[in-house]
Amino acid sequence: MIQQTRFDAPRLFHDVAALARRYCDIIDLSGSDWKHWLRDIANLLPRLQVAVVSVSGEGREVDPIDLMDLDARFELFAHLRRLLADRDSYWLEFDSGSEGADAMTGSLADDLTDIYCELKQGLLLYELDPDDAMALWSSGYERHWGRHLIDADRHLAMLGAQARLDR
Repeated sequence: MIQQTRFDAPRLFHDVAALARRYCDIIDLSGSDWKHWLRDIANLLPRLQVAVVSVSGEGREVDPIDLMDLDARFELFAHLRRLLADRDSYWLEFDSGSEGADAMTGSLADDLTDIYCELKQGLLLYELDPDDAMALWSSGYERHWGRHLIDADRHLAMLGAQARLDR
């Protein structure tokens, strides 16, 4: 006899929020003496993706509440870009390899910053209304930050294969 697992929304919401909090904590601590922060991000992103995809926003739309001002967002991006250095840029699938390194259009710093900002908004909302936070994360994932997560995950896998995550 196969036992049916019941959908436990509060538990799943808690799991997504815990992963989001962990991601934001890692980004907040990046640049300290923590040498393995990028490897930790590489290990966390697939888990975050599975968790967010498993929690459906049921078509609910919640307006984003962009709480991070543009200057703070740019500072985070610049900080991550400095840390990543030559590991930041990557080719997107539509880029032409014959165009040279200057034509690389993907930026891991941009991906990580956008994911951070979306997750941070949801964490602030989660304290007030977990259902709205899940709807925000789910719809935002579909519209915007999911693509950043997939691109970042792909690039981090390549860096891992090249043993370039922990420098």
